Amino acid sequence: MAAVAAPAPTRLRPGSMPVLVVTIVALALFGGALREVVLDRPTLATAATVFCGIFVQALPFLALGVVISGLVATFVTPDRLARWLPRRTGPAILTAGVAGAALPGCECGSVPVARRLFGDGAVGAAALTFMLAAPAINPVVLVATAVAFPGAPEMVAARCAASLLTALIMGAVWARFGRGEWITRRLPSAHDDGTSSRWTVFTEAARHDFLQAASYLVIGAAAAAALHILVPDWVFEHLAGQLVLGIVTMALLAVVLALCSEADAFVAASLTMLPLLPRLVFLVVGPAIDLKLFAMQAGMFGRAFAVRFGPATFVVATLVATGVGLVVLGPQ
Repeated sequence: MAAVAAPAPTRLRPGSMPVLVVTIVALALFGGALREVVLDRPTLATAATVFCGIFVQALPFLALGVVISGLVATFVTPDRLARWLPRRTGPAILTAGVAGAALPGCECGSVPVARRLFGDGAVGAAALTFMLAAPAINPVVLVATAVAFPGAPEMVAARCAASLLTALIMGAVWARFGRGEWITRRLPSAHDDGTSSRWTVFTEAARHDFLQAASYLVIGAAAAAALHILVPDWVFEHLAGQLVLGIVTMALLAVVLALCSEADAFVAASLTMLPLLPRLVFLVVGPAIDLKLFAMQAGMFGRAFAVRFGPATFVVATLVATGVGLVVLGPQ
């Protein structure tokens, strides 16, 4: 009788939630020692103040956003959204853009939803419009922007207008020049297979979005703190005096940092050494295209789509944000 092979030992792979819990416990145990080290060094104290200020301000909006995102994942199906769209291209694009304001959520969640909505003709253009509009003009993002810029309410109007216009333009560009053969990835399976309860779907979606977005918020807050202490003041003074260079720099920084749209306003608000226009470009470009979104688009739609749609979105978002900023914010 042949011997039965023993099952291979399973390797312990802690998930994101245990790692988060362990990190919080470690900070609670050793926070006192860390505080003494930080306070003894003024530079580290400045960085810690900037980091904590950004993180604490952004966290309530991040939490609200992921709760609403979980509710959307639970009760709003992509099929239902598709049935609501007009058949004609122009009205479908406009409807999808405006509908983005009613469905708050992180941009990480808008890509899979857009892929499930994607189809031929007007449906495809509307899906891409929704993908760009939803994370940029929803109420959570706009309220967070208003709180982050209390002395500049025009930033809210400028961000909303520029982001919506970017989404509408890219939807129209796809309707005119897009090719179905660029979509090389098959449709991903739905998150809810029918066997999970609504509570399970909600908690899993909210947990995933919170951990995903919070990690990028930490990176962004740390980057903003580093900019305050590592970059000399003359660099920001030079960027402030060179408007075009400042716009390009902030657009590229938005792509590299890959922040969550529900928290990026607080990072932009902390860069007080720069004029409002470059910071507006940062807020418009980030939710439209960054490194993580490019990777997700390549995974969901295919590389042929991502290498065309991503750079085009970057150019359109930068130009539209600059134009809207000059009109709404005035000359810098």
